[in-house]
Amino acid sequence: MDILKKIFENRNSGKKLLEGEDGFSLIELMVVIVIMGLLTTVVVINVLPNQDRAMVEKAKADIRVISQAVEMYRMDQMKYPTMEQGIESLAVAPEGNNFRREGYIKSLPKDPWGQDYQYLIPGEHGAFDVFSFGADGRLGGEGLELDIGNWSEG
Repeated sequence: MDILKKIFENRNSGKKLLEGEDGFSLIELMVVIVIMGLLTTVVVINVLPNQDRAMVEKAKADIRVISQAVEMYRMDQMKYPTMEQGIESLAVAPEGNNFRREGYIKSLPKDPWGQDYQYLIPGEHGAFDVFSFGADGRLGGEGLELDIGNWSEG
């Protein structure tokens, strides 16, 4: 109660409310910094693995969209895009009357690691393969470096 009285009495006088208290002590600042460090560590440990999973899921979603566009191309053109045409032919009109003016896909995305998606016909896992090399950008790998394709689970 005494502090509240001092606050109301001295609010306009500009005097210090409590003598000898000029700010935070070094110990108080260190405690706050340690707590912030611990909270940052907890956030980083919980968020980074989710970012990796999100990148893999984005690659899978992109591959599903590209694979559907390849199938629509086949239905209209009566054949899959050739290796020479590549999946770029899904966004750029090839020769022929059956091509959709709006294309089969608006634009070809890059994979989450900044690389182009790969196309292989005939595919090793099906009629055609659409895939990403994963985080390492090379064929094969394990974990995050594992190739992600239209044959992948999920």
